[in-house]
Amino acid sequence: MASIEAWFMDDSDEDHRMPHKLNPNEPVSLKELENIGVFYWKLDADIYETDPVLEKIRKDRGYSYSDIITIDKDKLPNYEDKLKMFFEEHLHLDDEIRYILDGRAYFDNYTQAMRLFVGEPVWKAYNRPADEFDIRQKYVNALQCA
Repeated sequence: MASIEAWFMDDSDEDHRMPHKLNPNEPVSLKELENIGVFYWKLDADIYETDPVLEKIRKDRGYSYSDIITIDKDKLPNYEDKLKMFFEEHLHLDDEIRYILDGRAYFDNYTQAMRLFVGEPVWKAYNRPADEFDIRQKYVNALQCA
């Protein structure tokens, strides 16, 4: 059974595929994540196509579009270029919802994920710090209040 784990990262620029946990590790609780706008739901991936809990989340949050991406060197075109893009810390102006259906949420391993969006997805990524965007300021303010 899978679980979620979050932690504060170190400042190392070594291999991006490593966890980069602080030493000693400083885990982040689900409550702390929720306080800064990160939500977590535990769903049954075996029934994702008919899951009433997922349907309720989609309805409540307005997620009208979804697709499924498989991140694997044999299935994702331009796999190595995509990994470099994933490792560059960036933000999007819309919610980023990833429902891990199979594998792990480390994008350099095998992962199959449903991506959920309000309306049509906008794939434009803005590299950090991106402080000029209202959504970034809202997030930074949430961090300071948490």
